[in-house]
Amino acid sequence: MYGDPRTIRRILTELGDTWAVVGLSNNDQRAAHGVAEVLQRYGKRIVPVHPKAETVHGEQGYPSLDAIPFPVDVVDVFVNSELAGGVADEAVSVGAKAVWFQLGVVDETAWDRVRDAGLEMVMDRCPAIEIPRLG
Repeated sequence: MYGDPRTIRRILTELGDTWAVVGLSNNDQRAAHGVAEVLQRYGKRIVPVHPKAETVHGEQGYPSLDAIPFPVDVVDVFVNSELAGGVADEAVSVGAKAVWFQLGVVDETAWDRVRDAGLEMVMDRCPAIEIPRLG
């Protein structure tokens, strides 16, 4: 349910190429750093979202989703499950088309809110694992 293959394919191929990566910083030991690099390799524009607003992989960072001065298509969430619901709500409010919770990030009530708002959502999956499977 949370990782429906059709939804994964739709998010990765049809909903747009601008991905806000929440939790992305210059710490190359964090999973977000490597996943963002893979997304770029597959033609996605990544937008780092982190309180430090660092430039990562050549892309300007922003301290929050609502600070990004252009539309984002997908919000990829690398924060712990306790904070993820708030990020999902922000994704809805900024007009994203989809929310992607990374491996280990689970919030079933956020899932319901995002889906009820009409957005696509994937939870407890990694786009860096899923995108090569598209073929």
